Amino acid sequence: MDAFMTRQYRNLFHESGKSNREIEERLEEIWNTFFYGSEEERIYHPAGEDMGYLEDTGNHDARTEGMSYGMMICVQMDKKEEFDRIWKWACTYMWMTEGESEGYFAWSCGLDGSRNADGAAPDGEEFFAMSLFFASHRWGDGEGIFCYSEQAKKILRACLHKGENGRPGQPMWNRENKQILFVPGIDFTDPSYHLPHFYELFALWADEEDRPFWKEAAKVSRCYLKKACHPLTGMNAEYAEFDGSPMSRKLPWSNDRHDWFYSDAYRTVANIGLDYEWFGVDEGQAQAAEKLQHFLGDVRRDDPWKIYELDGTCLEQDALHPVGMLATTAQGTLAVLGRSEDEAAIRMGWEWVERFWNEPLRQGDRRYYDNCLYFFAFLALSGKYRIW
Repeated sequence: MDAFMTRQYRNLFHESGKSNREIEERLEEIWNTFFYGSEEERIYHPAGEDMGYLEDTGNHDARTEGMSYGMMICVQMDKKEEFDRIWKWACTYMWMTEGESEGYFAWSCGLDGSRNADGAAPDGEEFFAMSLFFASHRWGDGEGIFCYSEQAKKILRACLHKGENGRPGQPMWNRENKQILFVPGIDFTDPSYHLPHFYELFALWADEEDRPFWKEAAKVSRCYLKKACHPLTGMNAEYAEFDGSPMSRKLPWSNDRHDWFYSDAYRTVANIGLDYEWFGVDEGQAQAAEKLQHFLGDVRRDDPWKIYELDGTCLEQDALHPVGMLATTAQGTLAVLGRSEDEAAIRMGWEWVERFWNEPLRQGDRRYYDNCLYFFAFLALSGKYRIW
């Protein structure tokens, strides 16, 4: 049975022999380091009397990705003050009220609130909306921007309906194939943006007229992820075409590759794991977690994490976010243990749980992305990443 129906969430750390006290103390340590550690450790920074932001420590900016991640962490941890501070900062500096991006959030701002971009990134919007719904249900709605449920609905309304009835701009979902876009108006997607477990809940709580769309989007995304993940390695590309094939076209704003298993792509297996924990629906996507764990489990433990082609060809370049890669792969265990009857797969899943438990938070300038994914994985594997 799925957690949505049972309200029961597996604590894999406890099942593997860790005491509840050990787990709680470790989680509190992660929170304190991430939010209130030294300047060399923390990601979160209070700003003024009632705001705060999360810094991308590698790029020294605040991004909707990190801000919305921070809000999700806070609502899962029952930290309302920090949640409200982050949300107010986002509304004050990132929220766009005119032009093509009206109704969206600028994906990058300087740490002083100055805007670095006038475009939006859909992964931020979907995490903002989901964390706001959870906040509404856990703490109740307030007034203005703290009327969480109305703010969530407003975000999703823009995501689906911009460009209609004379409203400027482009939606964040392709309304025909129901896939999330890499950026509004573009003709390809990012597999790690596909969050069917969120869409199932949007189908319950968004504007009533849009609920059928979200219900269908959940199924579409699960089927899409099956196509986007390599059948042997479980790896997916950072960006992909609507048919799931890697997106290898040259982009006008970048010469970088995005058709390999690299940074963005690591999140996909974590999403698959959490989706299976929450809803227990497998359209073929869940096997990717098992495939990926087996492939990466064969990599020598003392070797640095590398960049890979989707077929598993090692490019001998070190991964930029090795801790994030480990954490997300471990989070995929939620799908492996939930569906597999293969003893080798189950054994491998438990090995990844233990491997993650023994991995510390990342240090240094690149800690932001890795430690966000680390925090999510710890919440998920301890049964504390929940539907509220």
